[in-house]
Formats: sequence, C-alpha cells, structure tokens
Amino acid sequence: MSETVRLTVGQAVIRFLGQQYSERDGVERRLVTGMFGIFGHGNVCGVGQALLQDQSAYGDAVAAGTYAADADPLEHGHLPYYLIRNEQSGVHAATAYARSLERLQVMAVTTSIGPGATNMITGAALATTNRIPVLLLPSDQFASRGPDPVLQQLESPQALDAAVTDCFRPVSRFFDRIVRPEQLIPSLMNAMRVLTDPADTGAVTIALPQDVQAEAFDWPVRFFGRRVWHVGRPVPQPAELARAVEIIRGAQRPLIVAGGGVVYSGASAELRAFAEATGIPVADTHAGKGAINWDHPSAVGGVGSTGSAAANALAREADVVIGIGTRYSDFTTASHTIFEEPDVRFVNVNTLGFDALKHGATMLVADAREALRALTAALDGWSVEAAYRQRAMDLDAQWQRTIDECYHRGHGPLPAQTEVFGVLNEEMGPQDVLINAAGSMPGDLQALWRASTPVGYHVEYAYSCMGYEIPAAIGVKLALGADHEVVAIVGDGTYQMLPMEIATAVSEGIKVIYVLLQNHGFASIGALSESRGSQRFGTAYRMRRDSAGGRLDGEEVPFDLAANAASWGADVLRCNGIEEFRANYAKAAASDRVTVLYIETDLTGPNPPGSAWWDVPVAQVSTLESTQAAYAEHVAQKAAQRTYL
Repeated sequence: MSETVRLTVGQAVIRFLGQQYSERDGVERRLVTGMFGIFGHGNVCGVGQALLQDQSAYGDAVAAGTYAADADPLEHGHLPYYLIRNEQSGVHAATAYARSLERLQVMAVTTSIGPGATNMITGAALATTNRIPVLLLPSDQFASRGPDPVLQQLESPQALDAAVTDCFRPVSRFFDRIVRPEQLIPSLMNAMRVLTDPADTGAVTIALPQDVQAEAFDWPVRFFGRRVWHVGRPVPQPAELARAVEIIRGAQRPLIVAGGGVVYSGASAELRAFAEATGIPVADTHAGKGAINWDHPSAVGGVGSTGSAAANALAREADVVIGIGTRYSDFTTASHTIFEEPDVRFVNVNTLGFDALKHGATMLVADAREALRALTAALDGWSVEAAYRQRAMDLDAQWQRTIDECYHRGHGPLPAQTEVFGVLNEEMGPQDVLINAAGSMPGDLQALWRASTPVGYHVEYAYSCMGYEIPAAIGVKLALGADHEVVAIVGDGTYQMLPMEIATAVSEGIKVIYVLLQNHGFASIGALSESRGSQRFGTAYRMRRDSAGGRLDGEEVPFDLAANAASWGADVLRCNGIEEFRANYAKAAASDRVTVLYIETDLTGPNPPGSAWWDVPVAQVSTLESTQAAYAEHVAQKAAQRTYL
C-alpha cells in the first residue's frame, strides 16, 4: 500500500502548489509563487487555515534554525500570502505578474463565496483574453447542501447544483468544481497543464465548496512530490516553413506585425536579427511593443487604429503581412481596413492554430523564437530592395518628429497628457516599466511611446479594463524587483475604479509610482462620443444642473483625488505644470515609498494625429444633426472594410 498523509482539501492545495515548477530552456522556477486573497466564511477556515498552517510551519523552521533567518520561503515549498482590498484587483495583480515573467511563473487568488467569487470574473476575462495564466480559487456553496441556502448562495429552482461560480466557465481556459476530495488530484494536475501551456492558457479556475475545503482525506504522498512542468518550444513543421518562405520570397513590400508572443517567448533578439537580415520593417501591437527597440532601423512603431503614420502607410501598401504572436485585434487591423492591398497575403506565426489561421493566413504553428530562427536561416541571402528599406526609415524619421512635437507642445493653460508621457519617456530608464490599460492613454502611448526593451511597456489593451493599472503595478513590482522602477499612469476615471490597492502597496512596502491625470471626465469616450455625433454626452464629471431630468453639465464635481490618494497612505506630490511634474518625478524615483504624482491635464487633448479608422457603429436614424453627419461619415469609412482571405 502506498504511503498517505491526512490533510484537508485546503491544506492539500497549498502543499501541492508549493512543489510545482516550470522549466524552459533548462531553467527551473517555482511555478506558483504566492497567493493574493481576501478571506470570508467561504475560505477563512479552508484555504485560509491552510495558508496560516503553512506560514506557521515556515516560521517554526526559521526559529528552530532549520532554515536561515533570511531564507526565501519559495525555496522551501512555502507560499507567501498577500492581502488585497478587492478580489478583481488580485486577479489583475496576478495577471501583470505572470505577463512580466513571460508567463513562466504565476500567482493564485483565493476568495470567499458569492460576491467575493464573482468579483474575480472581470479579472478572469482579462487574463484569458490576454492569454496570461492565473490560478483562481473561488470558494463555493456547500457541496453537501446540508445548510442550504447559505449566506451569499444564489439558488436556482431549475438546477440545485447551479452556482455563481458557473459564470467562470466562459471566461476560463480551464474550470472545475471539487465536490469530493479525491477529485482534486486530476483537477490540480490539469490546472498546472493549462498554466504552463504556451498556446492554450489563461484563467484557470477551481471552485472549492466551503465544506469540501475543510474536509480531510488520505492523500498519496507522491501527489506532493516535486513536479516540473516543461514549457515547450514547438518548432516549425518543414512543410509549413517551406510554404511561408515561398510567400515571403515573393513579396515586394512585406511588413512584420510583432505581437505579445514575441515577448513571451523571449524572441526579441531573434526578431532584430531577422529584421536586420531581411530588411523587413517591423510594426508592433500593444503587447508586442518593445519586442524590437524603437530606434532599430527596421522599427516603424505601432500599427492600426492608434498606430503611427509610418506603420500605417506601410500597412496600406503591404503585399505580405507576417504576423508573429499576434491575435489581430480590431485596433491592429483598424477594423479590417488598414491592409488595403487587394491581393495582400498573410503569414502567421503562433503557437495557437486558432490565431495562426486568422485572415486566411499561411500558418506557421510554432514558438516565435524557433520560427524566427528557422525563417532567418531559410531566407539567407534574401532581402527587400534597398529603396523599400529606405522608405520605411524615412517614414519613421518623419513620425519621430511628430512624437517630439507631441511631447513638447507647450499646451496651456493645462498641459496635454502627451506632454506628461514625454517627461516619463525621457526620465524613465530602459528597464523601468510603464503601465496603462484604458481610456485615451493607450492610444496615445501606442502612437508615441519609445520602448527600448520588451519589459518596459506594459499596456493591457486586449480587454482594456479600467482599474487594471493600480493593482497591476503591484504584480509587476513583485515580479521584477527593486531594479525596475514601476510607473502606472491612471486617469481620474480609472483611478475611481480600484484606488484601494494603493493601501496594499503601502502595507506591503511595494514601492511603485502612480501618475494620476485629473481631467474631470472620460477623455477617450468623450472624444469618441463627439466624433460619432453624441456630443460627449455623459462623459464629464459634472453636477446635475436642475431636476433629475436635467443633464450632468453643471459645475465640476468637487472631489479631491489627490487627497483621496493620500488617505490610502501614499506620498502625494501635486504638480503644477510640466516642469514641476518633471522635478517631482525625480523625487518620486529617489524615494523608497509609494508615491502619487497628481497633475491636471486638458480633457480635450490635443492628441496625436490619427492615421487609421476604428469601427464604432453610429445610429442609422436620428433627429440630431451631429449624429446624422457622423452616420454619413461612418458609411463612407466602412466601405473600405473587408474580409481578408
């Protein structure tokens, strides 16, 4: 009979996670390195008790001299716990953590049942949309149904086993609910499989009923042995490679679109080598920005709806588009309008066939690094014509002058947010990290930010979730450490979503810098509303003028976000203009405390000049002249939209 150990389900989860490792290119790492969470009646006596027992055992070992006083708990199979203020924040922090570490290490998040669990759904959708692994452990209602209905349980007369955790199914890459202890064994094994799959990863959700968490079981000791999960690098199939090479060799005006897959596979050096050998210009997506340094001769900046004029000009005339690790969002394709060449062909490199097939592409299902190495070798001696190389460099040089103009506008009386970005781009080092996610800022940043390294640009624009930035900074800092300054830029709209995690950063001593732009409204949606004929309705923070039927277009709402930030325990530096912002950034960088730089900016921009379209439907009939005009423009723009085959 095999040896067993008696543990609760909660204790088994913690012990198992402490022994899981990932390996890529011969380097092994702890796979699950910590747990964010908030305790409630669903998990406080299950996973919470298990974490306490785990930390107590570690503390006892240090006290007994078994471990050194400065020992790393991860080296001894223990799992650090971080108290967050909102469950959605925990998932955002965990997602940012895994993204910063090329998806090779992850964090878990534990919650109580009911609202604690459902608070994570937005974060789960963000992680899965971005193809980033996170482990979610929401508690669930009683599996025994003994005391049903319990506090926070949602009942369904049609299905007694229905639970709010079922909402995780469509937003998770893997979902399971443990109603008997022994089910945990195959469930956790499959969870680790998905967390370490470079193609098929995202949110992994294991729902744990609160009674099952506390239930004891005799577990096989082998279940808790050290296990290494190997992260593969699938190589190109020879036939696929040959087809891709044939198409590229026949191209006159090829363009590379570098996505997040280049960064996650650590393929930046290979991308630069491929571009240098072939002369093919390289555009990038949000997730791929920094995969090639901005001042590389082949770099032409972001492509699509908020891309650079250089990249978009080349995209319009490209006869072959080589997508590497991109999912081709509508912003990347400018809603299927930016690639205008009638006979344009696509070659897509991706670990996931679903993405590699997009736009009827010739597929190269492989790891980005391995594919780039193979393509470079197979195309040895071939390159684009010198005139095309020069055209790409000339277009980029012209766009660099536009960036300089946007960074140093001297706009007044309030500065444009592009001037704030200019200061940060000039003051932050190549290993420092800029974080953003939603509003008008991602568009400006894709167009303007000069990223030197793959680590320096962290903009979440797959789910574009307001509230991501503040907790994400915590995850990035935990992942990268003190050698990287972490700067999260938040608008006043995003700030109001999840400001409480500033207290988490303060309590944990996690030094980050938050740049808070106050413009008294939603800049992005306001501009979109105006351009589509809806007159910025409902997009400014204003008092209601008259009765309940009146518009919100009175005086500005008298809130003080700088004072609010200070109330969470951060140092707050108010910045009156760009030069004071520059001086205060230097103070924040020199400090070892969480610092918020507060600056008022102009709600209406000006923003960088646009060079592409984004499809947002406009009301087909309206009594408003502004909407009628916007609809006519929409019809004209939509005429260029096409399906790529």
